[in-house]
Amino acid sequence: MSNQTRRDLLRGIAGAAAGVLLPRDLWALEQGDSLPKPKGIPYKKPGSPVTAIILGYGGRGGYYGSMQAGMQDDWKIVGVAEPIDYRRERAASVHSLSADRQWTTWEHVFDKPKMADVIVISTPDNLHHKPAMRALEMGYNLLLEKPIAQTWRQCNDILVLAEKKQATVAVCHVLRYAPYFVQLQEVIRSGMIGDVVSIQHMEPIHYLHFAHSYVRGPWHNLKDSNPSLLAKSCHDLDLIRWFAGKNCKRVASFGSLKHFAKEYAPKGAPTHCSMGCPVESTCIYNAQDMYVREKRWGTHHIITRDRSDDAILAAMKGTQYDACVYRHRNDVVDHQVVMMEFESKITASFNMEAMTSYGGRRTRIMGTKGDIVGDERYLDVYDFEKQKAYRWDVNQQGGDLGGHGGGDVQMVRDFTQAIIQDNQALLATNLRTSMESHLMGFRAEESRNKGGSSMVVQIGK
Repeated sequence: MSNQTRRDLLRGIAGAAAGVLLPRDLWALEQGDSLPKPKGIPYKKPGSPVTAIILGYGGRGGYYGSMQAGMQDDWKIVGVAEPIDYRRERAASVHSLSADRQWTTWEHVFDKPKMADVIVISTPDNLHHKPAMRALEMGYNLLLEKPIAQTWRQCNDILVLAEKKQATVAVCHVLRYAPYFVQLQEVIRSGMIGDVVSIQHMEPIHYLHFAHSYVRGPWHNLKDSNPSLLAKSCHDLDLIRWFAGKNCKRVASFGSLKHFAKEYAPKGAPTHCSMGCPVESTCIYNAQDMYVREKRWGTHHIITRDRSDDAILAAMKGTQYDACVYRHRNDVVDHQVVMMEFESKITASFNMEAMTSYGGRRTRIMGTKGDIVGDERYLDVYDFEKQKAYRWDVNQQGGDLGGHGGGDVQMVRDFTQAIIQDNQALLATNLRTSMESHLMGFRAEESRNKGGSSMVVQIGK
């Protein structure tokens, strides 16, 4: 072979490799202004605000209550049930509640005739089903924190009664209302990337977040809450269902509790950090450092009226928030993968990962005419036919997006409009659709416990 022929061959191979391996790098990256624009729902100013009673004035309930300040025409809190006295007192002060509109437990709310439009259920997971059923029986609409309930049967109870009563029920799948995910869904809906072929999605929870919420915190065991796949990642299963736009047919899942278990406990570690741990100075999960000394995490969950550092240290001593993360009674998994098959030959995979140094969901969606890559800040959309790439930056939306990337406030706004206009179609997701993604989670957990067996996903099966 001549030198000239050899050079031509090598040049051809290099060109082919570049074309196969790095095509997007050669495309011009344009601003995302050219992407299709989502349309908001029509706004109707109410004659009077939608009134609500909040059951559980903790982190979530208190946040929904705080939205009244910016939505005074639309949203008014008229009652609260909260067992922790200083939280209940704060709610009463913020919302000017009389003594007869304050209760220590949710049951007492329903001792009186219906007195509001909405019941907000932001109680612990194991206290969703009973108050939801009682509220629906009395004719209330519901703003229901996720997960809906602890079992599929309990979820179905709520669905059947809600449909019978024709109640407006919004499950707090708030990411469907966040500008980033709304824009992503609009790209899919517009047909810009053609038909969806497959979806890859990951939720990196962050190691400290998982240690706090799912090892020490409210969602650390199945008895009191839900599997971590539902307690944390039912948002993600719901997003995948939304992006696919089709019913899920089957799931299979693998996962386990690997790191936050006794096998990883340091030698001589006591059950609680305050008892004098031999690795206290180096343990990244040491409770006193995490919550007080270095303030790596918030302390809203530690119950004490006095919010000084000394009082918080005293209040958490010997409690679950002082527990060694390797010797606690946590039993929910810290990593899990779910594989899904949808109608129209769409496949999807999801990874829930505790052991990450970062947050921000990662999503890749492959279509017949293009693909999408996103990380909750940047949304990159690639058009095969035009060979163009478009980058959309959520930070260019302007202003403070607020909780869940702006999803929390927008969900409550849309929920109030659905009630004011008596039109549940104004919600980004209805209760039945939320149930479908919950069933995906329940079936995936069943699959995981059966060694990854394929499980049918169908309401009624």
